[in-house]
Amino acid sequence: MTKPSLPELLHAAVTAVGGTERPGQVSMTEAVAEAVDDNAHLLVQAGTGTGKSLGYLVPALAHGERVVVATATLALQRQLVERDLPRTVDALHPLLRRRPQFAMLKGRSNYLCLHRLHEGAPQDEEEGLFDQFEAAAPSSKLGQDLLRLRDWSDETETGDRDDLTPGVSDRAWSQISVSSRECVGATKCAYGAECFAEAARERAKLADVVVTNHALLAIDAIEGAPVLPKHEVLIVDEAHELVSRVTGVATGELTPGQVNRAVRRAAKLVNEKAADALLTASEGFERVMELALPGRLEEVPEDLGYALMALRDAARTVISALGGTRDKSVQDEDVVRKQAMASVESIHSVAERITQGSEYDVVWYERHDRFGASVRVAPLSVSGLLREKLFADRSVVLTSATLKLGGDFNGVGASLGLAPEGTAGDDIPQWKGLDVGSPFDYPKQGILYVARHLATPGREGSRTDMLDELAELVEAAGGRTLGLFSSMRAAQAAAEELRGRQDKPVLLQGEETLGELIKNFAADPETCLFGTLSLWQGVDVPGPSCQLVIMDRIPFPRPDDPLMSARQKAVEDAGGNGFMAVAATHAALLMAQGAGRLVRAMGDKGVVAVLDPRLANARYGSYLRASLPDFWYTTDRNQARRSLAAIDAAARSAQ
Repeated sequence: MTKPSLPELLHAAVTAVGGTERPGQVSMTEAVAEAVDDNAHLLVQAGTGTGKSLGYLVPALAHGERVVVATATLALQRQLVERDLPRTVDALHPLLRRRPQFAMLKGRSNYLCLHRLHEGAPQDEEEGLFDQFEAAAPSSKLGQDLLRLRDWSDETETGDRDDLTPGVSDRAWSQISVSSRECVGATKCAYGAECFAEAARERAKLADVVVTNHALLAIDAIEGAPVLPKHEVLIVDEAHELVSRVTGVATGELTPGQVNRAVRRAAKLVNEKAADALLTASEGFERVMELALPGRLEEVPEDLGYALMALRDAARTVISALGGTRDKSVQDEDVVRKQAMASVESIHSVAERITQGSEYDVVWYERHDRFGASVRVAPLSVSGLLREKLFADRSVVLTSATLKLGGDFNGVGASLGLAPEGTAGDDIPQWKGLDVGSPFDYPKQGILYVARHLATPGREGSRTDMLDELAELVEAAGGRTLGLFSSMRAAQAAAEELRGRQDKPVLLQGEETLGELIKNFAADPETCLFGTLSLWQGVDVPGPSCQLVIMDRIPFPRPDDPLMSARQKAVEDAGGNGFMAVAATHAALLMAQGAGRLVRAMGDKGVVAVLDPRLANARYGSYLRASLPDFWYTTDRNQARRSLAAIDAAARSAQ
């Protein structure tokens, strides 16, 4: 039997999911197949509605080697494992004459730990372990969550937190899960044979396609201990998120509370001298942190340096002592010891990293209303790390609806450690960029309106003219508005203002779970939904409920953001344009994602309104506009209102 052609395979898969092939999807499929066959790298921008999941799954499954697919959001992971992969595998099985296997793999703390569930959690202050089920009042929310988790543990086949519906609080989940550092290991654990996390790893080893998340991909790359099975092809979906997720994994933090917990956990397991040294170092660190003011530390202050060196040295002594001391009064010593070791090792590694003072790290103080001060350290750039770890031994395909900023892929490529497209050299990864477009007719389906007449937004202070404009636009649209704000304070002020001015329901992020807010927003066309960062890329509401997307201002990073400002300065010191490379790129990515909320289906129509005149007036405005979908562009406020009123009237007559 001859090998089936790629068009045949794609046709079978698309038919199985009830769709039709689109030109962009066909182009993407061919390009991915070519990159995989040539062991090359590819960046693909595939707009909403292209069907990009099948665009990479079909050639990956046809290739026959193991593929890892890493995504940023839980929603896409579930869509792949519960919908796209089962249907695609069923459709391709007769043609390929084999049935590819697939599996989901996440970090250990995403799975229920049977040891923690049945034996209890190590107690920080008392001897041995405590039963969290007895400790929590059955009538409390925590108690109810824990009882539900215990019942669920008897039914679940995966132990995966995301399979539990409805979910439970982070606090409840932490009572029955462990991090990879805290796990005693399957061979030492009484429940090792039944372990959900180990079972997931075993399934992944046998699978042809392993679906994971960006965080686990980052851990696999950074920590050197392989978590993912060996694979020949890596596909990174939602690739615009990768740099921030990798940065998050590579960021270290120390707080007085965290250090105090480590002291309590280690106290019973080491000699008195080692325990006292860690306690003294902890107290010294806490005194320094009481005076910490938020902001970047260009140089580590002398008092913090001494406190961190004392912590580092005391932690090293405790780590050595933990290996040899046995305390007969401690129950389940392996578990208690492992948790103590994890806490102390984490403190040692962060304290050592900051005291070493690498020029490639950024250090800063943060202060949180509830949790107090912390000292944090993050890489100035993850591009070198990604170039070395991501592109060395396999073909990599990165895809998203927003990878082409300002008209080309080089900005995103640089953040991933890639030289400009077409650059030759022995150690330079070669890559191609491909924009397969979108099935939507953006100039006919959407308008980009920039409120050029408004005052330029300042850093603080109310924007009365912006709120007036917002209210008029919402009125013209008949509700149907997704408001994307640059800060929670701005979202709250706008919601308060609109609730006082008109009778359209206004939902506000934080007043209900995100899922519930989006569901209620979609259900009632007159409703508005206002919020900040997670709404810029987490809302998929096709149809008449979302016909106006408002951005209050260009979402540049805050000027006092320590990491972003350090990255900007580093580019400038190297002779580049720091503002364009960091701040404008950050804003372009968010704005492209935000504008992408408007048109989600073929019949959608509406307006993206940016209430910041800099998008029309500033020199960088053209770069930002070139990063957005190709909507019809206007700065005429009356035109925007007339269009919204017409769209509202059409939606009402269609109801």
